Amino acid sequence: MTTPSKGDNDTGSAQAPPPRSWAELLAAPVEPGGTTFETLKARIRHHYELASEYYYSLWGEHIHHGYFLSASDTKERAQIQLISLLLQRSQLEKGSTVLDVGCGIGGTSRHLALNHGCHVTGITISGKQVEMATNLTKTAAASSSTGETVADGGAAINLGDGSARFLELDAETMGDFFADRGGFDCVWISEAMSHLPDKTLFFRNAFKLLKKGGKLVIADWFRAEDLTEKQVGDDIKPIEDGMLLPPLCTQPEYVSFAQEAGFGVLSAPLDISKDVAKTWEISWSLVQSPSLWAFAVTQGRDGIAFLQAFRAMRRGYANGTFRYAVMVFNKT
Repeated sequence: MTTPSKGDNDTGSAQAPPPRSWAELLAAPVEPGGTTFETLKARIRHHYELASEYYYSLWGEHIHHGYFLSASDTKERAQIQLISLLLQRSQLEKGSTVLDVGCGIGGTSRHLALNHGCHVTGITISGKQVEMATNLTKTAAASSSTGETVADGGAAINLGDGSARFLELDAETMGDFFADRGGFDCVWISEAMSHLPDKTLFFRNAFKLLKKGGKLVIADWFRAEDLTEKQVGDDIKPIEDGMLLPPLCTQPEYVSFAQEAGFGVLSAPLDISKDVAKTWEISWSLVQSPSLWAFAVTQGRDGIAFLQAFRAMRRGYANGTFRYAVMVFNKT
C-alpha cells in the first residue's frame, strides 16, 4: 500500500505510542529473514499462531480478498462474492467432498458446508487456527441441525446438509496423509498456495487425492509477467518478504504446473485484480490503529515487513505488477 498522506504520526490518545512514527516504521530498512523452506514454514506458523485472532477482529471469518462488484459492496459481501465466483467457475456440485487447503479459521469451509451441502475437511499449518475454526463452526452449528460424526479420526460438525472438520496439517504432507482415505471431489485452495515453497509438489498431491473428474479450485496472488528488476524490487519483493512468501509465480506458471501434474484446464485463469484491489484500500484504513503498531513492534523484523507489505500491495495493484486471479483445473 502507499504511504499514508495524513495522520501518519497519530497513534491515538488511549494507548502509549510505539517507539517510531508511522512514516519511520514503514520506511525502516528490514534485514532479510530466514530463507530456507523450513525456516519460512516456521515463520508462517508462528505468524498465524499470533495473528489469527487479530485478523478475525479486522476481517471477520473470511481472511481473504473481497470481490467487489459495486461501490456499495461491504467487505463481508465482497468476500462471499469471491466464493460465489469460484463456485460458478468450477460448477462444483452440491454435496461434494472438499479438501480446503490453507483453510484459515474456516470461513470458506463453513460456507461450502452450510450453503452448498459440502462435506469439507479444512487443513492449516496453525493449531491456533484449527482451534478457532472448530469453535466458530460449533457456534454456527448451534443455529442449524447439528451434531458430530467421527470421520478419519476427527470430529465432523454438521452444518445444514453439509459438514466441516479441521486438522492441523502441513499441506506438503497431504498426499501421504489422505492417501488411503478415499478421494475428494474437490481440492480448494484460496490465497494459500502462494505460501507453499514447492508448488509442483502441491499440484501432484492434489491430483493424487482427487477422484476422477475431481476439481482443483484456485484463487491466488501472482506477479505480472515480464517485470523489470526494478519493478520486482520495488513492488514484489516487499510483498514476498512481508507476507512470508517464496517467490511469487505468474498465472501461466500455475497452468504449466497443473498440466505437468496431469490436470486439464476447466476454467482458464481469470484476472480479477481490478475487482479485488479495494481490499487493500479497506485494509489500509483498518490497520491504522495503535493495536497494529503494537503487534508489529512485538513481531520485530517480520512485523515491520508485514506493515511495509500493505503499502507494497496497494502500489503493486496500482502499477499492475501485482495480480490476482482465479482458475479451475480438473482430473480427467
